[in-house]
Formats: sequence, structure tokens, C-alpha cells
Amino acid sequence: MDRYVLTLSCPDQPGIIRAFAEGVVQAQGNIVDNKQYTDPETGTFSMRTEFDSPVGDLGEVRRLLDAALSAYDATITLRPESQRRRVLLMVSKADHCLLDLLYRWENGELPVDIPVIVSNHTDLQPIAERHGIPFVHIPVTKETKPDAEAALLALVEEHAVDFVVLARYMQVLSDSLCAALPGRIINIHHSFLPGFKGAKPYHQAHARGVKLIGATAHYVTADLDEGPIIEQDVARVDHAWTAEQLVAHGRDVERLVLSRAVHRHAEDRVLLTGVRTIVFD
Repeated sequence: MDRYVLTLSCPDQPGIIRAFAEGVVQAQGNIVDNKQYTDPETGTFSMRTEFDSPVGDLGEVRRLLDAALSAYDATITLRPESQRRRVLLMVSKADHCLLDLLYRWENGELPVDIPVIVSNHTDLQPIAERHGIPFVHIPVTKETKPDAEAALLALVEEHAVDFVVLARYMQVLSDSLCAALPGRIINIHHSFLPGFKGAKPYHQAHARGVKLIGATAHYVTADLDEGPIIEQDVARVDHAWTAEQLVAHGRDVERLVLSRAVHRHAEDRVLLTGVRTIVFD
């Protein structure tokens, strides 16, 4: 028996689950986990299902499900659970998010394959080498940015990358790159935005006496730091903390939020509906 993971989105209407279940029956399958949600504002039905089937041909299973759901204008993804998502990590100079993701990956906590790490600097190349992952340096200037992004897209194609994670990659992606990989680029930033923009946001927050710090993981869109949100968290701040202590605690929150977002996306638990996300735990 092979286990399959399916996601489905379509306009809500009677009969969707019955039709899907019939498709699973045609595949001699058995549903082992199912989560669903209907957005009352958009009328969009979203579902994530795991099911077992002895039909070992992914194309045949997909054909049976497509036939069963043909009347519902459904957007479907389907993969064997054993087929792990492939992620390209992008970094600049800060290493905390990269190290956390690599730690979880090496310990089997993060169900992904990491074929390559890309950076606009060489500072973190030794970390990639220690973990046996190819490191590609793509420097970026205003003049070379189009060529740099073309090189990145070539790597995505070459390594059959499913999604990209900006693990503190400190470059703004162009609108054309965002359009080329919709819903496939995850970014992490401090939740002070847009209140504390520019350099040293934690120092700005310290100067204003904030009581909470946090981080947000979201999909990257052409609207800077305003893409659909996947995960967020906060930590309470003590008035006696220094700006450096805020930075240290902020790094902790960023690591946790990004790893959760990557994990959920890798397991097909995040479905986009307009500018919002449905996240099935």
C-alpha cells in the first residue's frame, strides 16, 4: 500500500466529498486523515487528505480522482507521501535560520530534500560544505540583478526545486521573479513591519519600549512583506532588556516561525485562497 497526500480547492457545492470518496474507492483506497474548510467570504472549499492505495502508479491514481471530480472545477495536487518536497535555501550573512533548518533536516524533523543553498555572499559557504550541500554564490548588484535572478531560476529548474525559502536573504526580489514562482517562495521577517522599517528594527523597537517582539513567515509577492501569512509568533519583552537581548530573542522567534512554516508547506498543509492561507495542522 502506498500513502498519497492530496490537496483540493474548488467552489463549495454539494457532493464534493462524495465524489472524492468515490475516486478513492476506484483506486481501491482507504482514507486515513482528512481536514476540510469552507471560507464563508469567498465560498472556497479547501481540503487536505491522506489515503492509502495499492495502485502504485501515481498517474493512474490521479486519473481516477480527476475523473471522479471532473464536475467540480477543482484544483488538485497529489503526491506519494514518500516523495519529499525539494527546497532551495537562500541566505545572506545571518546564519541563525539556516542553521536551525539544517539541524531539523539532519535530525529528520523537516521532511524535505535540500539540493542547493544560494547566497549573495560567501560568508555561509562553510556551513553548506559541512552539511554536504552544494553552495552557489550569486552576487547581486542593481546592474546584475536580472542576470542573478535568471541564474536562480535556472537552479530551480536544474534541481527540480518545489519551493524556495529566504532564510534571512537580504535582497528584495523583483516582481517578475515573484510572478515566476507564485506561492513557492517563503520569507521570514520581524513582525515590527511596517512600524519599524529600515536598519536595526530591534534597536528601533527598544527605543520605543515595545512589550512584544515577533516574527512572521509569509509567501513572497510583489507587495513587499505583504504576502499571504503562513505562521506567526511573539515573545514578551522585559523592560530591562537591552537592544542586544531583543535581537537574540528575536532570532529565536524567527527560527521557530520559519521552521514551522517550512514544515507545513513541505507537508502540503498550506492552501492559498486569495490573499489568505488555510493552514491544516
